Amino acid sequence: MRILGIDPGMAIVGYALVNYTNDEYILEASGSIQTDKNDLTSKRLLDIYEDLSTIVDKYKPDCAAIEKLYFFKNQKTIIPVAEARGVILTVLEKYKIKSYEYTPIEVKQVLTGYGRADKKEVEQMVRLNLNTENLPKLDDTVDAIAIAICHCRNLI
Repeated sequence: MRILGIDPGMAIVGYALVNYTNDEYILEASGSIQTDKNDLTSKRLLDIYEDLSTIVDKYKPDCAAIEKLYFFKNQKTIIPVAEARGVILTVLEKYKIKSYEYTPIEVKQVLTGYGRADKKEVEQMVRLNLNTENLPKLDDTVDAIAIAICHCRNLI
């Protein structure tokens, strides 16, 4: 099963394509969609739409797992992230890709056994699941991998 993990954001959308087969997680692709903060919001959303459409068209995932908004410390970012999520969900619907949503606490709970785990603990579990020491540098991309792995584990 090919799962597209997505960590939504306006400035950076992390993504990862994880193939789960024979009880093994294989990272097929990962990266980020980055928008220019100097562009209009409408242009940034269009960039996310177009780039994610290209990714979905290229990798043809079986399903997608996306981080769900449930609480934000920074009130300034909640609306832009919600707008980006709307565009992301629109792309997934356009391509008829079933999407599943997980809160950060759910992802941490599934990966580490503790819903309040820190970034380093989540990274370590991603490394263990992928059986690698080399992870992408960008936190958003690592989070997307974690979201995809979380979905795989929920299916087991």
